[in-house]
Amino acid sequence: QVRLVESGGGSVQDGGSLKLSCAASGYDNKNWCMAWFRQAPGKEREGVVAIDNEGRLSYGESMKARFTISKDSVSNILYLQMNNVKPEDTAMYYCAARANYQPSWRLTCSVVPPHPDFDFWGQGTQVTVSS
Repeated sequence: QVRLVESGGGSVQDGGSLKLSCAASGYDNKNWCMAWFRQAPGKEREGVVAIDNEGRLSYGESMKARFTISKDSVSNILYLQMNNVKPEDTAMYYCAARANYQPSWRLTCSVVPPHPDFDFWGQGTQVTVSS
């Protein structure tokens, strides 16, 4: 049974930094695809960034400059480093993973719509940026 548990959210001031964590259990596939999404109140969920076991990245629109994804394969924790945060980054941040992911020449570990569905989701961690 796959379980994803996010942590690290909180309140931060405009221009500050925050690092989110996602502890994954039951998800130790050789081939894997994991991502961060976010959803602000009244808005649709949007993809932040995805990474696969080959280290290939997929960023959501305007996310690349300030967000960095990484994964510690020993501890099986996915991270999201957020720098120079802005009030518009205020949202619930979710960790997600794909089941039965197979890397191919075409990047399918993606957060850019239309992208394949992510099968496993965490409960989310709230990030609030104040000006």
